[in-house]
Amino acid sequence: MSARGYRFEARDTTGARITGQMQAPSPEAVAEHLAADGAIATSVTETGRGLSREIHLRPGGARPTRRDLVIFIRQFATLVGAGVPLVRSLDALADQTERPSMATAIRALRQDVVAGSALSQAIGAQPRIFPPIVRHMVRAGETAGFLDEALARAATVLEADQRLRTKVRSAMVYPAVVLGIMVVIVTAMLMFVVPIFESMFDDLGGELPVPTRILVVLSSNLWWILPATVVMGIAVAILFRRARRIPDQRRVLDGIALRLPVFGPLNQKVAMSRFARNLGMLLGAGVPVLEALEVVEATVGNRRVADVVGLARDAVRDGRSLSDPLARNPKIFPPLVAHMLRVGEDSGEVESMLEKVAAFYDDDVEATTDALTSLLEPLLIVVLGVAIGAMVVALYLPMFSIYDQIA
Repeated sequence: MSARGYRFEARDTTGARITGQMQAPSPEAVAEHLAADGAIATSVTETGRGLSREIHLRPGGARPTRRDLVIFIRQFATLVGAGVPLVRSLDALADQTERPSMATAIRALRQDVVAGSALSQAIGAQPRIFPPIVRHMVRAGETAGFLDEALARAATVLEADQRLRTKVRSAMVYPAVVLGIMVVIVTAMLMFVVPIFESMFDDLGGELPVPTRILVVLSSNLWWILPATVVMGIAVAILFRRARRIPDQRRVLDGIALRLPVFGPLNQKVAMSRFARNLGMLLGAGVPVLEALEVVEATVGNRRVADVVGLARDAVRDGRSLSDPLARNPKIFPPLVAHMLRVGEDSGEVESMLEKVAAFYDDDVEATTDALTSLLEPLLIVVLGVAIGAMVVALYLPMFSIYDQIA
């Protein structure tokens, strides 16, 4: 392969930035040459005529899944606990991971660590990959000298949060599947069955009953109703996602989520479990309480709950009790949480009480999702049966009218 010109940026072992140009067969060869000189390439750009091609040695592409992240942190904790140096541990984990984006993120961690950054700083440089709670727990572990334990705690938090997400999503799968089947069946009947009956009704003459006329109108206009419905659904989804990025609008949406008839209590229990677990793990890892509350406020997943956590942080900063703001907001934080936290403050066992609260709400979420699934299964079957049955009755109503006229 012929050599090409490349412009590179790199950092040496002291963290100083290095720039320059080099002739090499490929960008990888440039990076290898720099590594042999003790430098870590951060970007390599092909020079020459035409469009320049730039290769950034930073995380890109689709983000790793939560499962990829948990596996990496668990394995990292094991290697660190066994006394393997950080750089060698990151090299081994980057080579064995199956997802390219995860391997790229790990190599970026390695580059920053070699450049002189602390591991927590390197993790904080990739907020799209690593949640804030991981960075804060790692920083506490670095400060106190138990990095492996801090990594293991971070993996435990992520695993528990993923179990909650999976449990709630699994409860939503069955309703979504049944509703999807109902939409497909209704659409198919409007497209293929109703036109057959419509032509038959035209031959028979007479005035159609109101339900039948509604079906005929829907069938005749399905060519624009169906695309309009799809476009409207996509537009609503886009607007919803944009609204969640605006703090005030997200606060309104999260408040509605807590007040929904069936799913509101479930959303509240998930938020309580996440609050108690994250705060307990952070305090157990040695993170200062104000910093821990700030992290929990950012990771609790509901803006209304986060607002109360912010009030609790302000109360602690002013020297007041952590549990008081929670007790004054019983619609957001159930009295059980405030009571358990107050007992923990009085006994000096806040972390232990938070773990008990998290375990309680984990079990409660599981029981609630199981009950919800059991309740929705027969209800959705009835809805499906009523929808299809109503269409069949509407199609056969003219038959009954003709029979009455003949009789």
